[in-house]
Amino acid sequence: MIELEGLPELVDPVLIAAFEGWNDAGEASSAVLAHLEAEWKATPLVELDPEDYYDFQVTRPIVEMGEGMTRSITWPTTRLLVARPPGAKRDVVLLRGIEPNMRWRTFCQEIVGLCHELGIELALLLGALLNDSPHTRPVPIVGSVSDPGLARVLNLELTKYEGPTGIIGVLQHTLGHAGLQTISLWASVPHYVAQPPNPKATLALLRRVEDLLDIPMPYGELPEEARAWETGVDELAAQDSEVAEYVKELEERKDAADLPEASGDAIAAEFERYLRRRDRGTDG
Repeated sequence: MIELEGLPELVDPVLIAAFEGWNDAGEASSAVLAHLEAEWKATPLVELDPEDYYDFQVTRPIVEMGEGMTRSITWPTTRLLVARPPGAKRDVVLLRGIEPNMRWRTFCQEIVGLCHELGIELALLLGALLNDSPHTRPVPIVGSVSDPGLARVLNLELTKYEGPTGIIGVLQHTLGHAGLQTISLWASVPHYVAQPPNPKATLALLRRVEDLLDIPMPYGELPEEARAWETGVDELAAQDSEVAEYVKELEERKDAADLPEASGDAIAAEFERYLRRRDRGTDG
């Protein structure tokens, strides 16, 4: 277990976590963490020892060269960073990692210990999955919670998924049993454009995080990148009549499934987000 020394006292910290790998279709969720780390200039806290959790023949280290000599090696691991977002009254701990190859239970218990040391009582875990959602419609976000009452308070659409899980599912279960409130959010990435990046899904997750935590999120260039991404996919689909027909079928199926009141809720949520950001003087 890593002991944290010389750590500044954190104010009502919340954890936001995402992992590259199985849980990260289109790299949409890990991109949220990379974006927040850069925008908030997050300060490193600690990193887990990669020897304990990674098979380096499966998840290989990255070498950087300079003038024919090895300059550095970056090992696959999980890192914790901390930031105080502008306009927020609490600290945010970012947990950014790669899904471990082994010892998942020990890995999750180590995360629990770090959360206890840091005084974290709420964890928000982000993931992305491949789905048959059309790229032309708003990105569906579903979730799961450690407390059923929490879902009602947050007005969160709960997932009905049962089956194989990744580190997000195991970590949420472990954190919940350790007494932390946990929320997982999953963005649906169209399976016919699975390759990263997917800024539209990243932006959708970021906006949902903002809604849940009531912390202003820095959108940066993501709205423009999301529009450019959708336009690019439109152009590619238009070049293939079969793909265009398939997208149209998905759109019709999606529109038929969405209830009018659900669309009204989405419009109301978007308007409330706009008002909050206007009052704070933030963009987007």
